Amino acid sequence: MSPSPDWTWNYTDYDPADEGRRETLLTLGNGVFGTRGACSAAAPTSTSVHYPGTYLAGCFDHIEETVEGHRVCVEERVNLPNWLPLRLRILSPDTPPGPWLSADTATVEHYRQTLLMRCGLLRRTMRLTDADGRRTLVQEIRLVHMTRPHLALLRLRVSSENWHGTLQIETALDATVANRQVERYGHLSGRHLTATETGQVGTGPLWLTTQTTGSNIAIALAATTRLRAPENGHTAAHRLVRTPGRIAIQHDVDLKPGKTITADKTISLHTSFHLAQDGLRHVALRSLRNAPPPARLVAEHRRAWHLLWKQTNESAPPARTASPPGPPPPPSSCASRRLHLFHLLQSCSPHTRHLDTGIASRGLHGEEYRGRTFWDEVFVMPWLARHFPHTARAALDYRHRRLPAACRAAAAHGLRGALYPWQSGQDGTETTVPFVMNSSNRGWEPDNSALQRHIGSAVVLSIHLYVRASGDTTYAHGRGAEMSLQIARFWADAARHDPTDHRYHIDGVMGPDEFHDAYPGADRPGLCDNAYTNVTASWVLSRACTLWRHLPAARREELAELLQLTPDEPARWDEISRRLHVPFHRGVVGQFSGWEDLAPLDWGAYQHRYGNLQRLDRILADECDHPHNYQVVKQADVLMLGYFFDTAELSARFAHLGYRLTADNWRDTVDHYLPRTVHGSTLSPPVHARVLDRIDHPEAQRFRTLASSVDVHPDQDPRYGIHLGAVAAALDARTAPAKGAPTA
Repeated sequence: MSPSPDWTWNYTDYDPADEGRRETLLTLGNGVFGTRGACSAAAPTSTSVHYPGTYLAGCFDHIEETVEGHRVCVEERVNLPNWLPLRLRILSPDTPPGPWLSADTATVEHYRQTLLMRCGLLRRTMRLTDADGRRTLVQEIRLVHMTRPHLALLRLRVSSENWHGTLQIETALDATVANRQVERYGHLSGRHLTATETGQVGTGPLWLTTQTTGSNIAIALAATTRLRAPENGHTAAHRLVRTPGRIAIQHDVDLKPGKTITADKTISLHTSFHLAQDGLRHVALRSLRNAPPPARLVAEHRRAWHLLWKQTNESAPPARTASPPGPPPPPSSCASRRLHLFHLLQSCSPHTRHLDTGIASRGLHGEEYRGRTFWDEVFVMPWLARHFPHTARAALDYRHRRLPAACRAAAAHGLRGALYPWQSGQDGTETTVPFVMNSSNRGWEPDNSALQRHIGSAVVLSIHLYVRASGDTTYAHGRGAEMSLQIARFWADAARHDPTDHRYHIDGVMGPDEFHDAYPGADRPGLCDNAYTNVTASWVLSRACTLWRHLPAARREELAELLQLTPDEPARWDEISRRLHVPFHRGVVGQFSGWEDLAPLDWGAYQHRYGNLQRLDRILADECDHPHNYQVVKQADVLMLGYFFDTAELSARFAHLGYRLTADNWRDTVDHYLPRTVHGSTLSPPVHARVLDRIDHPEAQRFRTLASSVDVHPDQDPRYGIHLGAVAAALDARTAPAKGAPTA
C-alpha cells in the first residue's frame, strides 16, 4: 500500500536557486530546537545555495553594534553549532583528495527529497556521478526526536554502483557558524559563539562546548557515529581532525560495486538556558550514552508523531508503507494544510510548555526578524488552545513573566500599566532596532514599528481566546487578570481627553499596516487615532471592567493591593472605553485621523512599471518617496477588526463608542481598503479571507485559495522562516467561521 500523497511533501529535482526555500519547508524540530533541511554535506556558512541553521527556542544573545552612527543593542536568536556535517568523498591513490561529494560538486543523475509529515522524517536520495565517472547512490534520513527533545539522528547510506575504492566519511561538530542568513542584516557581525572547546572521549563520542557572547548561555553537543561496513568490507583508517571551533573524525572505508555502508550519527544538544547546571558537557555525553539504538529512536519518534496527529484530529494512513513507483503527484490542498500543521507542531510542541519562550514569528526555521516574538500568538492561540491547551498557557506565561518589564516600559513614558514590546526576546524589553536596511537600495531607513502599541490588545485577545477555548477560568482570574488590568491601565493613561469634542484620543502610534508610521512632512513619527488601535483599546477597557466586576471579592482586594489600583480606575476605564475617537470619512472607517487627506496612488502606472507591488515601500524608497504619502496599505489594518470580531460584534462595539456602524457601512469599508492593499505580508491573504467570508464577499474564495498556499507556493519565499501567524490564520481561513459565532 502506498502512502497518501497528502502526507508527504516532495521535490524531485535539484534546484540550487530554490534550495534556501526548500530547506525552510523541510525543517525538522520538536519545540525545543529545530534544524533546517540542508543537506548534511552543505557548507557550514551562508552561501547562495545552502544554510544549515539550528535554533533553540528562546536562546537569544545580544551584542552592541553601530548603526547609522548610533550604538544599539541587537538581540537575536542564536544560530547554534552545526551538528549536521556527515560528508563523503572518494579517495584516489597517489592524488590529493578531491571535493566532498554533493549535488553541488557532481553531476546529479537522480535527486529526491521527501518530508514524511506523518512520522516527522526527512529523506533525501541522490545518485551522483563525479568527474571520473564514478556513480554513487547516497540516501539520507534524519529526525529531530519528538520524544527525547535533546536528541537527533542522521543516517547516511552510501552505495557504490560502478567503482571499487576507498570512501572517506567525515562526521563533525562545527561552532564556526554565525547568524548570516538574512542579507539585510549582513552589516552586523552576527557572531554569537565564543570560548569554544572540543574533544573526544577516548576513541568514542565527539563533544563541543561553547557559549553565547552576551547572554552567557552555555551550549554543549555530543555526537557518536556508528559505521556498518558491507560484508567483507573493512575500515582502513580513521583520524581525528581538529581546527579552531570544529572537530571531526574521518573514516576511510573500502567499498565495492553493489555494496553499501551505513553511518548512523546520533547527537545530543543541551544548554544552560534549559538546564541550569554545571558540567553541561557531561550532561550531553550522558544523554548520548543513554540514547537507545537508532532503530528504537526511529520507532519512538514515529509513535510520538502518531499521537500528535491524533490530537489535531487529522486522519492518518498506516505508519509503515512502501514508496510508490514513479514521480509523486503534485501537492494537494490537503498536503498544504498538513504542512502548515506540521510546522506549527514542530514550533509549538508539547515540549514547549516547559520552556520560557513565546511563539516566535518565524518558528524554529530561520533568522527572519532575528527569531523574536511579535503578535503571532494571537493568530496561533485559537488552534493551540483547542488542541494543546498547556502549550497555549505556556505562551501566555511567557508574557506574564515579562509583565514587570512591560510596566517599566510604561513608566518610562510616564504612564501606569503595562506597555508590551512590539518585538520581544529574552527579557521582555523592546528589541526593535530603530533602523532597518532597505535590501533594494541598501539604504538605511528609520524603523518606527515599536509604535505598534496594539500589541497590548493582542495579549488580552490571546488570553480571552485561550480561556474561551480551554475553559480555564482560573487563568482568567489569575495571571490573565494581572496582565489584562495592567494593559487596560496603560490605555487609560495613554488616552488624551479633548474638551472640544469630548472624546479621548491616542496619539503617536502605528497600526498593523506598517506603511504609515508618520504624517507627510511631520518631524516626528506616529499617527493619531489609528482605528484598529482605538477600537481594540476600547474592547480591552470594557473587558477589564467586566472582569473586575466578576472577580471574587477576595481576588479584587488582592489585585487592588498588588497592582496599587485606585478605587476610581474601573469607572474611568468604562468612560474612556465609550469615548475613544474613531475617524470616519464618507461613511467609511478611516484608518487614522487624516487618512482622507492622503494622495491617491496611480495604481495603473506603478503596476505597468513594476508589476508586483507587494514591496511598494521599497519601490517608493528607490524613488525617494514614501508610502505614508498615499492611500496605500501593506496589509489589513482597519480590516483586521473584521478578523477578530464579526459584523454584529463590530456594530455593538461601535455603538458602545457612540457610533453607528451598519452592515452596509462595514461592507463599504471593506470595499474601500481592498483595492488599496498590496498584501506585502503573508499574513494579509488569510486575514482577508476570513474578513471577506464573514460578509459573503465575492472575493472570499480567491483569498481562501491564496491563504491555502501561504509560505508553500513556489512564488513565495519563506527561506528565512515559516510565518507562524500566517500559517495559523491560513488554517482558520480554510473553514469560514459561522455567522454569529464571534471570536472575541
